[in-house]
Amino acid sequence: MSNSKKSSPNADWDPTQFSVAPQEGKTRFHDLDLRPELMRGIAALGFEYCSPIQAQILPHTLQGHDAIGKAQTGTGKTAAFLITVFNDLLSHDPGSERFLAEPRAVIIAPTRELVMQIAADAKELGAYTGLNTVTLIGGADYQKQLNKVNAKVTDIVVATPGRLIDFMQRQDLFLDRVETLVLDEADRMLDMGFIPQVKRIVRATPHKEDRQTLLFSATFTQDIINLAAQWTYEPVKIEIEPERVATATVDQRVYLVASHERLKVLLNVLRSDEAVSTIVFANRRDQVRNLHEKLRRAGISCGILSGEVTQAKRTKTLQDFKDGRISVLVATDVAGRGIHVDGVSHVVNYNLPEDPEDYVHRIGRTGRAGASGVSISFASEDDAFLLPDIEALLGERLKCVSPPPELMA
Repeated sequence: MSNSKKSSPNADWDPTQFSVAPQEGKTRFHDLDLRPELMRGIAALGFEYCSPIQAQILPHTLQGHDAIGKAQTGTGKTAAFLITVFNDLLSHDPGSERFLAEPRAVIIAPTRELVMQIAADAKELGAYTGLNTVTLIGGADYQKQLNKVNAKVTDIVVATPGRLIDFMQRQDLFLDRVETLVLDEADRMLDMGFIPQVKRIVRATPHKEDRQTLLFSATFTQDIINLAAQWTYEPVKIEIEPERVATATVDQRVYLVASHERLKVLLNVLRSDEAVSTIVFANRRDQVRNLHEKLRRAGISCGILSGEVTQAKRTKTLQDFKDGRISVLVATDVAGRGIHVDGVSHVVNYNLPEDPEDYVHRIGRTGRAGASGVSISFASEDDAFLLPDIEALLGERLKCVSPPPELMA
């Protein structure tokens, strides 16, 4: 790739000014021989040392090897695959003349929120690379997305499977020049029934020997192992087990309440002085809708995040929550996966999740960035049987108590 255009934003930046002291057992980003355009973005974000997954996977993926990574949200996996993609695109000349609608890298993720989060991270990390990233998600204006694809040559596409298929079917996007394919949260895509769509997408890219494939999953079920074998070529396999599944900065409380008492206790929690910014999780869309309506009638300023809410509304709701215009979000797990907001004081599990992994994801919305947080879970007669599986995953017993009197008032 010609560097004349790419290097111009970096002409006044001296990489030698970015010095990080060596630390025992830690890998520095500038030990990885990354492109200066990318290194500048990393330095601007204040990143100095690789997280465990980055330190293990980047030496392989930067050499062009395929990889399968087992990692939870919050381990730094997004930066790991973005650094790989950016470095590769900057290091290799695409050769022949480039055409519109022919991305060199494709990143697929299961939810709109997660796609938007990855795209936001890409914008920051790739700020000085000159590479063009386009986001394709369902529930948003197709024509506006098409205009972005056609405005200039697209280097990276971050997409949900359904919307990417739409673009392929209408011949508005072609994947035969893809050099790197990233499949994020493969287990979640499997759970949500997206695998047939993902298979179509993979078939539209070059053969696995002719592209780099990176697959990430929070769990390695047999189904995921089988798919990884189909889609990757001689991959390196990295497994990052969280040091503690549940973050030590979250005070986990389980309240034993009857089903009909949950709303009363929730309202008292939300009206307490400590609950500054709260996410309430329920298992199904109808439960979220019902709960949101009841909270609004009770005078709580709240927003709703679920799959049936339009993308524009979800984006606005999330921004209102970040800016403090509303203090409560009511969400499903699918919508909640993409919520990365610092300063969430409380997470409330109105129902216990059926999948223990979802419990970890839910409570991980609080206690972020070194702050402390509180998670409150209601265990009632209809779902208390789910507790043992959650405790098995956590590796610890959860103390179940009756709510304090002020919450029962």
